[in-house]
Order: sequence, then C-alpha cells, then structure tokens
Amino acid sequence: MIRPKLLISWRKILFMQLTDSIGRNINYLRLSVTDRCNMRCFYCMPKEGIVKKGHEAVLSYEELQLIAEAAVGLGIEKIRITGGEPLVRSGIVGFLERLAGIRGLRHLALTTNGLLLDEMAADLYRVGVQRLNVSLDSLNPQTFSDVTRGGELKRVLAGLDAAEKAGFPPPKINVVIMRGVNDAEILDFAEMTRRRGNSVRFIEYMPVVKEDGWQRYCISGDEILQRIAERYTLEQIDKGKYAGPSRDFRISGALGSIGIITAVSGHFCSECNRIRVTSTGQAKGCLFSDERTDLLPFLRPPDHEKLSQALRGIVSSKPERHGISCDGYAHQNFTMAQVGG
Repeated sequence: MIRPKLLISWRKILFMQLTDSIGRNINYLRLSVTDRCNMRCFYCMPKEGIVKKGHEAVLSYEELQLIAEAAVGLGIEKIRITGGEPLVRSGIVGFLERLAGIRGLRHLALTTNGLLLDEMAADLYRVGVQRLNVSLDSLNPQTFSDVTRGGELKRVLAGLDAAEKAGFPPPKINVVIMRGVNDAEILDFAEMTRRRGNSVRFIEYMPVVKEDGWQRYCISGDEILQRIAERYTLEQIDKGKYAGPSRDFRISGALGSIGIITAVSGHFCSECNRIRVTSTGQAKGCLFSDERTDLLPFLRPPDHEKLSQALRGIVSSKPERHGISCDGYAHQNFTMAQVGG
C-alpha cells in the first residue's frame, strides 16, 4: 500500500517533470469556455461581433473538465478561465466549482470584463475561485465606452468593490495601453494603486489582425515606467510563483502594485510557463503561433491516454519565442475572443 505521504511526494515529482524542449517549466493552462462577449472592445472583437458557432462546436463543460483533469495530471498547477467573457456562459458557476475540486490543482483564477461581477462575485468566491483579473482600459466613462463600444464603467467599478466584499483579494486590473486613446490615464491608474490594493498591469498593444499603421497605438513598457517614475518613486518587487509575465513594481507606500507586460517591445518568451485551449478545443503553445492541435478527436469519445499525449505534445513543441515585434508580425489573423484573452 502506498502511504498518502508518499503519494503526495510522487505527485510533486510529476509536477516538476512537465517541461518543454528548452527547459521551461509549464505549470499554467489558460482555458477558454466561450468566444462570446457582452462587450465589443475594438482591439479584441469586430463591432458586429463574431460569427456565432453552433452548439456542437463549443466544448461542453464535461469536455472542458476532462481537459483540465488531464492537464493537472500532467503537471499543470494553475488554471485560468477565460473567454470571450466567461461569465456570460450559462452554468459557469457550477463548472468552476467542479474545477476547484480537481485534486492537485493549486490555483484557480478567472479573467472577466467585470460587467457581471457585481451580481456574481459572491458565488464565484463561494465555489473556490481564488483570484480575479478584470480588464479595465479606462477610468474615464466616455473613453471606456468608446474602447468597449458601449460598456458602462460604473458597472465594472461596482464589480471590483463587490469582489473584495465577497472575500477576494483585490482583483488584478489589466490595462491595454494605446497611444492617443488612453495613455493620458497612465498616472491615474498608477494613483489608483496608492489608494487601493489592486495590481494594475499595463499591457502593450498587440496586433492580432492585420491593420495598417497599428504601431501608432504602441507605447513601450519602458515609456510607461518612465512616465510613472517622473512623478513617483518606484521599487521593483518579486512576483509570486503563479504570476504571469509582468515586471512588477510598487510606488513607495502604495497599497497595490504596478505590472508591465512587454509582449511587443521586450519578449518574455524565455519565462513563458503556459499553454492555451480554446472553447472549441484547439490547443496552442503560444498565443501568436499558428500551430495548434485539435483535441476533439480525443474528447468525442473520450480517450484519456491520447488526450494526455496530445497535451504533452503541445508542451514539447512549444515555440522558443513568438514572431511579433514593433516592426511587424507573421501570424495569421485572429480575434482575442476566439483564442482566449
């Protein structure tokens, strides 16, 4: 008989073995549950939305659960649920509760635009979601409405308050910084971290569809830091084990922190620890790679062994780096909602 203590030790060894071809430890799965959204952010989705997929094209919760269980069995320790907007999918709370019960899963997080958070935060906390990321590109109601094509800022701000009231740590706030759109608010977001415990992560604009002159929106992470440092004293801080690719700082005396994600001007590919699965079962080792593996043949009907082999294959073939830079990119067009933000 294997003692429980020995079993735990064996699982730790297994977790350490999920590495890619260049030695990166892959412990993080971004799992999209839908490509639908109740916003139309112009950098993420066309104004008219996307072509709705048939019911059979989107993975069922049972199939998503199989993927999550297989991934955790291989060594994934953190799962982040994404979309589209995951909270618009019916039954999401029950699914999250089942995910939270997967043995060996150590961190369950969710990314949302926050529109439904005011009414759902308490249930999300109750079923075991541990961390929330909220996309929030402006603190100005008109700018927010322009970027999201009609979103209401006050609903998102109410959602942030509801999340903390429910028991969550202050949600991380994702801000896509775009020159001439919201870059005048960089210091406003920095000031927000002084008053609240949120971590504000400034994300460089990333082109996912071919658009002439997309570079006009780009502001490098270094420029963002420079603007903040002109007013505040910044100190670099260590990020946690399950943190993403940001470089993290704190304004002296602030309750929250500032993160810089330089996907374009300064690749962090050498530290990338994640794989992705879309809501239609397409697995990718890199957001900007055109290589993908269709998991449907291993889900309909379920074949646990081949599903695990396919996920291992995604890890082993994970590219060393993506091909996007300030000069251009080579990947095929896609929308963030289709892949999972």
